[in-house]
Amino acid sequence: MVVALALFAAAALIAVQSIRELHVPHHAPAWFTLLVLALVVAIKETLFRFVSRVGLQLSSTAVQGDAWHHRADAITSAAAFIGISIALIGGKGYERADYWAALFACAVILFNGYRIFRAALNDIMDAAAPDPLQKEIRTISASVPGVVRIEKCRTRKSGLGLLVELHVEVDGDLTVRRGHEIAHEVSDRLKSSALPVQFVMVHVEPAMQVLPPNDPH
Repeated sequence: MVVALALFAAAALIAVQSIRELHVPHHAPAWFTLLVLALVVAIKETLFRFVSRVGLQLSSTAVQGDAWHHRADAITSAAAFIGISIALIGGKGYERADYWAALFACAVILFNGYRIFRAALNDIMDAAAPDPLQKEIRTISASVPGVVRIEKCRTRKSGLGLLVELHVEVDGDLTVRRGHEIAHEVSDRLKSSALPVQFVMVHVEPAMQVLPPNDPH
């Protein structure tokens, strides 16, 4: 969330400065600034890809947010590169092109900041894991022998891992000991999977019997 707020602040400062400069006569930028900007774009985009990959591997919202901070720098530099190029190629009357490009970059930075802020807010508010992830948790749990059906699946992120609460239906005629063993097996299988599951609470319930269509009862 701090990274997102920093992006909002950066976008606001760049926008204010760009608007001020639009009303001030000035010369076209020096050509060598394009070399510097090209180098900055290459470095920042490389950093984004590396940090983003690590963030995805760790399921870390903070690391992914830092990655997008690098991309925001790359976008700003790319916009400045385009604006300065237009100013240099266009000549007189195009000196302000780089500031218009900066205003466009501000909009992109604000959008990225919003994405990071929303993801961080979901973590803080204990939002449920995405549907595909919950579906995978249900599939792994249902594959345990003895599990009839997964009635409920609740998830929330905690740090770098997931906390999972499951309601598992088993044969109601099983012994308490066997139902307990099935619950432990579900928990162990989820924790040993590739998913970032750190804690599992399994509640065992008797499965509802399905009567034949013509059964009078």
